[in-house]
Amino acid sequence: MLNSVMILEKIILQPTMAKIYSRLGFRKRTTSLTSSRQEETDRYIEEAADIIDLQGSFIMLSILKNDGRETVMTGGMSFASTKLAVFLGSCPGAVLMGATAGRAIMEAIADKTRQDNFTAAVVYDATASEMTDAALDWITDYINLQLRRQNRRLLPRRFSAGYADLALENQKKIYDKLELGEIGVSITPDFLLIPEKSVTAISGIMQA
Repeated sequence: MLNSVMILEKIILQPTMAKIYSRLGFRKRTTSLTSSRQEETDRYIEEAADIIDLQGSFIMLSILKNDGRETVMTGGMSFASTKLAVFLGSCPGAVLMGATAGRAIMEAIADKTRQDNFTAAVVYDATASEMTDAALDWITDYINLQLRRQNRRLLPRRFSAGYADLALENQKKIYDKLELGEIGVSITPDFLLIPEKSVTAISGIMQA
């Protein structure tokens, strides 16, 4: 089991137009767009994608104890959460992962807002959110390629600090373990990640 952090300084992804449009509230069969509105939206998505700088990191840890209330992992990691314990079940290991869209896109969103170009700001925001989630999917696929050699794979879902009974304060220990400061992410005293389009998650390692 890999117990050192893997920093991913450049994650190259193309924006998934359909998912971004869905995040913007457009529905294929019920929402009609003029050609000029679609061209404008597509242009803003492409502009945002050019600004976004996807980076991430992950670490694989062995699970030393899971008694249904607390999960203890190698490297001094422990999480008091019955929901997380159930989520991980009998998994012998876990992965902590994180991704960010970078600071430049948040500055661009703020600039568009100051210019009263709210359409661009909203499209930039949706594109950054979708591409950050896609970066976590990319990291998951990357890890699964490595685990396949051991006849293992990640659980199909992820669990995050602040969800269910896993207190948001756990974000700090995940942040520290993933060394997210190395890719320009900081954390507030309230355990929120900066820049805003940054996410962390936990997944379990199971037999394939």
